Amino acid sequence: MAIVNTVNECITGACKKLVAVGGKVEEIITIGITNQRESTVVWDRNSGQPLVNAIIWLDNRTTSTVEELLETIPNNARNINYLRPLCGLPLSPYFSGVKLRWLRDNVPVVSQAMEKGTAMFGTIDTWLMYNLTGGKDCGVHKTDVTNASRTMLMNIETLQWDANLLKFFGLPKTILPEICSSSEFYGSIAQGVLQGIGITSVLGDQQAALVGQQCLAKGQAKATYGTGCFLLYNTGPSIVHSTHGLLTTVGYQLGRKAVPFYALEGSVSIAGAAFNWLRDNMNLIQNSGQIETMASTVDNSLDVYFVPAFNGLYAPYWNQDARGVICGLSEETTSEHIVRATLEAVCFQVRDILDSMHKDCKIPLAKLMVDGGMTVNNLFLQLQSDLVGIQVLRAKIAETTALGAAMAAYKAVENRYQMEAPLSKSGPREAIKPSISATDRNLRYQKWKMAIDRSLNWETSTLPQGEREAFDGA
Repeated sequence: MAIVNTVNECITGACKKLVAVGGKVEEIITIGITNQRESTVVWDRNSGQPLVNAIIWLDNRTTSTVEELLETIPNNARNINYLRPLCGLPLSPYFSGVKLRWLRDNVPVVSQAMEKGTAMFGTIDTWLMYNLTGGKDCGVHKTDVTNASRTMLMNIETLQWDANLLKFFGLPKTILPEICSSSEFYGSIAQGVLQGIGITSVLGDQQAALVGQQCLAKGQAKATYGTGCFLLYNTGPSIVHSTHGLLTTVGYQLGRKAVPFYALEGSVSIAGAAFNWLRDNMNLIQNSGQIETMASTVDNSLDVYFVPAFNGLYAPYWNQDARGVICGLSEETTSEHIVRATLEAVCFQVRDILDSMHKDCKIPLAKLMVDGGMTVNNLFLQLQSDLVGIQVLRAKIAETTALGAAMAAYKAVENRYQMEAPLSKSGPREAIKPSISATDRNLRYQKWKMAIDRSLNWETSTLPQGEREAFDGA
């Protein structure tokens, strides 16, 4: 409910700002929604009220559920990739299907509502749309292919809910929303300043950024840097099943009869969130504005490497038992070196993913489109270019996610309107080129891989029996 209230406040506030700069609310012709994916909401069909707090995408409480599901895989295989051929995803606490199963197993009111047929499920897009279009009275219960592809419940080929996947997770189909394309009429806003205006696009946030960056051709890729970091590589109409730790996902489908485009995705759970940790837990910085200044006061990280695996590692490692480590500390290490090492940590994680994309697609990227809050940091973008060895192109609009949702929304109504400046035209982008040698780059990456090795399986690591006995005796 806090999310719904915040969105309504933002709608009102944005419309006031539009009027303040000389615009008119009447000029708004359509609405698009882009949202945090995987985050899971379950509510009551009769009251329209949530049955339990949402479980957000980063929440790791579902790790136990993954372990239980692995035990059900035939032949005791415990293979996290068992469902990949159907849904394109590995078994992980990350995805909505696992979160739903956890709710079924651990929250009685949810399991009871599922049995009675009164439970409704949605990711944040579905929950918002349901409320904006009238809630329990007349709210629509829909989602799009990009969000559905992150649930582990949709068949990646048919783009429909899959009976075998639902059986594996033990979930009823009655809770699920209708799957639509990313660009079509969903319903109209029921009340408020935008009453009567249609919602004509829904895209998960990273897919919206792919559209906003106009990576609409096979072989184009973008990276969005926020709380986490997400790289999407457009594979066109072809489904590419990764053998190197990436996710197969729907990129977009711009119209009900349009051909769906797919993508390979690499997900980094901790990017900008690492700086929140430096600020809130370690008091090394006071605000994000200090990051570039502090990191620029030193020439390098003094061989310090930081793996911010607070909740395990996502792509390409998929090791939920990894934990954060800082390696290479010495007497000379300062807070500035650690801040710089944190910037580099994001860059190294991007290289991990780009290397996997190269192995899966056989075509190395020549340039990377980038967007998101961290891209205002010039030093960070130079480090990113240096440590991956390719040109980095910064979007003119840092928040391309909203732009992508707007583009998809317009696509659904473009036959009724003629825009003066087509949204498909993009202006020049600022290019940042590598400034270090390949030898230096690869030596530093080898050290990063050493740090990764030290972070893996930390949660389950125990001393060997002999060492444990010696320790106990001491």
